[in-house]
Amino acid sequence: MSRPIPVRGLLAACLLAAATAAEAVALPRHHPVPGGVAVVPLGSAPERPAARYGGRPVLVVRAGDGWTAVVGIPLTARPGEARLAVAQGGRARAVAFRIRPHRYPEQRLTLKDPKMVTPPASALARIRAETARLRRGLAHRSPGVPERLRFPPPANGPLSSRFGLRRILNGKPRSPHRGLDIAAPRGAPVRAPAAGTVLDVGDFYFTGRTVLLDHGGGLVTLYCHLERVQVRKGQRLAAGARIGTVGASGRATGPHLHWAVALNGNLVDPVLFLETPSAAVAAR
Repeated sequence: MSRPIPVRGLLAACLLAAATAAEAVALPRHHPVPGGVAVVPLGSAPERPAARYGGRPVLVVRAGDGWTAVVGIPLTARPGEARLAVAQGGRARAVAFRIRPHRYPEQRLTLKDPKMVTPPASALARIRAETARLRRGLAHRSPGVPERLRFPPPANGPLSSRFGLRRILNGKPRSPHRGLDIAAPRGAPVRAPAAGTVLDVGDFYFTGRTVLLDHGGGLVTLYCHLERVQVRKGQRLAAGARIGTVGASGRATGPHLHWAVALNGNLVDPVLFLETPSAAVAAR
């Protein structure tokens, strides 16, 4: 005859199960390439392990009955074996995963305005300061776990320029495209795809009116070329809250939203986080 479970123990087990279920999130698509995301199982354990990649802490979430590391891979990463340094309960171990090779497309453009290709010398100091500011924001890490890791797009429209696209402007190679361009019309609403806190707001030389959102655990999203900004730094936003409107501020050839996603300080392909990745974003 089985012994009855004490009420106190049963209540504790129920609370633990409820907390685990509440934390579990749908994971982004596993695409372990330069500029992609690696979803790496870490096994089951009573406490959350700590994991690091390239010296930086990475997001660890509950998935099923175990823990999973969600790792942002930089575009500059070399294909081959990579390792996570995992610490748990005073013990350290290495967990290996493999980065696959990937070739991104190339685009050649001819622009009439030379300032769109090479900024004037008078703007260089400003650009350096703004670049450092944005890098600090994208590398920001706050406690907690994001509310979700699969979400709708922040604006409605076709995806006009994909992540990783290598651009050659007037015959001169430029840095790969580190975000996703959504060809929404001027004035169209831009909404937070997941709950977060406004980390920074600014008007930058390249990205124009820009907002950064901190979603917790090293997940930061970026919204550029806005016409209007309708949030302030430090403001807490619910999923679906309005950030601003689509515009062409900064160095843009026409209205669109440049949307970027950073994970553990690395800019990665936003498509991997979309609920329904496709060539055209369906209206919400």
